[in-house]
Amino acid sequence: MLDLSSHGGPSLGPKRPVLATHVEAPSIGQEQDAELTVNQAADQTAPLLDSPAKGYNLSHADFRLLVEKIQAAIFVIQDNRFLFVNPKLAQLFGYTRQEMLGAMDPVLLSAPEDRDHVRRQVERRITGVPGVAYEIDCVRKDGSRFCAQVWGIRIGIAGKPADLVTMHDVSEIKRAARVAQQRAALLSNAEELARIGSAEVDLATGAMTLSAGMFNIFGERASDEPVTKAWLLSRVPAEDRPYVEAISEGVSPGETCEFQHRIVHADGSLRTVVHRALAEADDQGSMVRTVTILQDITVQRAAEQRLDVLANSDDITGLPNRSALTDRLDTALRRAQREDCRLAVLGIEIDQLKLVSESLGFAGGDQLLLDVGLRMRSRLGPDDLLAHFGGGEFAVLLAPAAGLDERAAQATAALLIEALVPPFMVGDSEVKVTCGVGIALFPMHGDDPDKLLHQAQAAMYRAHETGKNQICIFSEDMHSKAVARLAMESGLRRALEREEFELYYQPKLDLEKGSVTGMEALLHWNIPGQAPLSGSAFVGVAEETGLIVPIGEWALRTACRQALAWQRSGVAPLRVAVNLSARELRQPDIVRRVHSILVETGLDPRGLGLEISEGVLTDESAHVARVLGELKALGVEISLEDFGTGHSNLSYLRTLPIDVVKVDRSFVHDVTAAPQDVSITRAIITMAHSLQMKVLAEGVETEGQLALLIANHCDQMQGRYFSAPVRADGMATILREGRKLPSHLLLRRAHQRTLLLVDDEDNIVASLKRLLRRDGYHVVTANSGAQGLQRLAEHSVDVIVSDQRMPGMTGVEFLRRAKELYPDTVRIVLSGYTELQSITDAINEGAIYKFLTKPWDDARLAGHIAEAFNHKEMADENRRLGSAVIVANHELSEVNERLQKLLSTQREQINREESSLTVAREVLDNIPAAVMGIDIDGMIAFVNADAEQLFNHAAPVLGRDADDTLPAELRHIWRAADGARHSVSVLNRRYSVVCRAISGNHARGALLVLTPVDRTDEAG
Repeated sequence: MLDLSSHGGPSLGPKRPVLATHVEAPSIGQEQDAELTVNQAADQTAPLLDSPAKGYNLSHADFRLLVEKIQAAIFVIQDNRFLFVNPKLAQLFGYTRQEMLGAMDPVLLSAPEDRDHVRRQVERRITGVPGVAYEIDCVRKDGSRFCAQVWGIRIGIAGKPADLVTMHDVSEIKRAARVAQQRAALLSNAEELARIGSAEVDLATGAMTLSAGMFNIFGERASDEPVTKAWLLSRVPAEDRPYVEAISEGVSPGETCEFQHRIVHADGSLRTVVHRALAEADDQGSMVRTVTILQDITVQRAAEQRLDVLANSDDITGLPNRSALTDRLDTALRRAQREDCRLAVLGIEIDQLKLVSESLGFAGGDQLLLDVGLRMRSRLGPDDLLAHFGGGEFAVLLAPAAGLDERAAQATAALLIEALVPPFMVGDSEVKVTCGVGIALFPMHGDDPDKLLHQAQAAMYRAHETGKNQICIFSEDMHSKAVARLAMESGLRRALEREEFELYYQPKLDLEKGSVTGMEALLHWNIPGQAPLSGSAFVGVAEETGLIVPIGEWALRTACRQALAWQRSGVAPLRVAVNLSARELRQPDIVRRVHSILVETGLDPRGLGLEISEGVLTDESAHVARVLGELKALGVEISLEDFGTGHSNLSYLRTLPIDVVKVDRSFVHDVTAAPQDVSITRAIITMAHSLQMKVLAEGVETEGQLALLIANHCDQMQGRYFSAPVRADGMATILREGRKLPSHLLLRRAHQRTLLLVDDEDNIVASLKRLLRRDGYHVVTANSGAQGLQRLAEHSVDVIVSDQRMPGMTGVEFLRRAKELYPDTVRIVLSGYTELQSITDAINEGAIYKFLTKPWDDARLAGHIAEAFNHKEMADENRRLGSAVIVANHELSEVNERLQKLLSTQREQINREESSLTVAREVLDNIPAAVMGIDIDGMIAFVNADAEQLFNHAAPVLGRDADDTLPAELRHIWRAADGARHSVSVLNRRYSVVCRAISGNHARGALLVLTPVDRTDEAG
């Protein structure tokens, strides 16, 4: 370190010093250079070059030149002052030599914090301890600092001790050292973070140097002990060593070799590393050094493996996903092509997943998928692959085989369906599963993975269309249908913009009056260059894609505008019904949108009907009930269409605001239909009427169907029998012309005693007709059972008299059918042949009222038939009365309900009025004025506290006559009740008095108010 002070002492120089100094002490403020005098021995005058072994005596100038030019800072201190400084020192500190050799204190060159350290170094030299190099911080003239390495030595000059000091600026060296340390630390941290280690081998000596990171990779403690290549190879598993050694030794100079292998960690575990090696060669091309870098990628490799599993498997079932199946299928296809064999792909979709997820939650749905996957996996071969695509959709790849054909694939599909037949237990619920399976085979149906999967899915969708648990093999028409569906979806997206939609209208008719009561708006699509497409052909696609929402809004707005246009043209207001899809009904703002369209078009809500499918009710959600209730509150009629095709809960149905039940066309049968089929229609009608709903039959196409509906008291109909769907102008024509149903069909509703005679012998029929006509019956005849059923459809028959033996259908069989179709008729057999068992069975079943034999007695026969009519009329009256009682009870229930609501409303009103009255009374009592109410007869009906205090001198004021209570000056004000202000003195106090007449709903009379007047008010 820098010695900045000098202490006196004996001279330590030799008796004949080689170097002696002669110094003239400089005066303060004056620059003087210290001169070094060199004494040369007289016998050492030979030049240095002539005698290199002998010393060369340098001259004074040479010594001075050496000291001046040396690139080390040198100075001498004696008596705490600079005795000598060389130019390098002055340059280093930024002072001039004159400044330093003047009165400058050498201590100022060192940083304050290092000055004590410098003094200690000087003291050590004084005591005889040899000087050592040390470092201090120094301060330049401009205040900047640098680090210096200082070496001081004790010398004697002019017989006095001094310190000769050399100094070097080591700031750059220190900075470089710090940078090197930082870089070493960064390298160490980088190796630790990246799990990297490096090793360098000197091929000439075999010496190997390992970084700390390399020791960490192997789990070893870092050591300076020599390490060899064998040490590294011993950390590689024995089975991997030949592979690692061969690749490592094959590295060429200038090329980087990279590969992966395993190592054995100190804890015994196996780790995976990336091995990178680089060789360096000398100028002759010989390798002299190799560098090896190892990176531990065990965690990364495990993560990649997990990601690979996640990317290629389903997280619910654990089965391979679509990506994994596609990869496997691609490999299997190449194998099948190479070995000239076949393979098959099966698409499978589970039907009940959505229902299970909605009812039992997503956990229930996941459990069902897991169990389904396990069952199907158990029915497949070890080389077959089962994959889960998501939702309820699975796929199976049957391994390539020479004998694999359609029959073998169908057999496997049947096994999978069989595996799913036993019920599944999901929680505490038992779930039965059905599915559809589609099959595509290579090479018949495709030769690449995507195409085969697509064909299998197309076949699967067709299997779903054909029913439950069906198997379908792909065919080309499925592909064409899929293409057509895609084209339809694309066309639908542009149809609204191109205004290709149009509404057709089909009339609805009242079956009592026969007149049109409304119409249903039906959507049609006018595709350019094609015939108009009815909604049934494309609404399903629109529903799936969500396009039904904007299309439905357009249809609703158009129908409302058209209905209003018909009304303005002079047609009587009729209700137009528009279909509302399930997707539209699920829209959260559907009620607001319907209301805004009604407001926008100006249509009375009673002129609009909304029809929803029964399938919507399978989701018995609060949303459906709430929306239908709000739509009903708008005044819109709600119809339930396609009734009987869904699975709606009747107990839930009765809680919904349904006005009309539309019987699906599949239940509208003719008179020739089976009795059990016809009874469904009748049951629906009866059920709807019991729920106070009207019934409309769809798809009526024949007179027989219409007659059957009228006979079973259906309320309305629509169908091609009256009119197919027509354009708006065609509907306007029907309305203007006032078209109706045939009158002869409507006459059946009028009461008339009608007798049906059925016999295959014309003379018997004619004889009976002559006998009974005089009794005033309307007699209808038929010659066979089939003709008799036709007559029953055409006429409202009360009593049937039928022969037993007739061709094609016996009388008993005919009457059994008649009972099923028309249970209110009275049925009699009149026959000359007695088949006791069949007659007995028919009577016991209730199909026959009486059995009469031929030949007959006219009087007795007429009496039996008259009795049958009386029986029929009495039963009709009982039914009428029963229906009237039901209706009356229902009306009474509604009246009671309304009365209860009215009573509750009135009670609430009374409570509110009582509360208001109490508040008003308290307000009046606290008014700072006397308030008095006088009724129309002059009696004081109300006084507040101030009025009672003012007038209650002897007796209570309330209930007394105003003339007897009020002073004379107030009586004329009360009688005038002119509303003007009067100044009156009462009991020696001035009051401002106002009296106003009261004439309201609850009271008549006058209100008298006396407000005290202060003196200051009077003065003002």
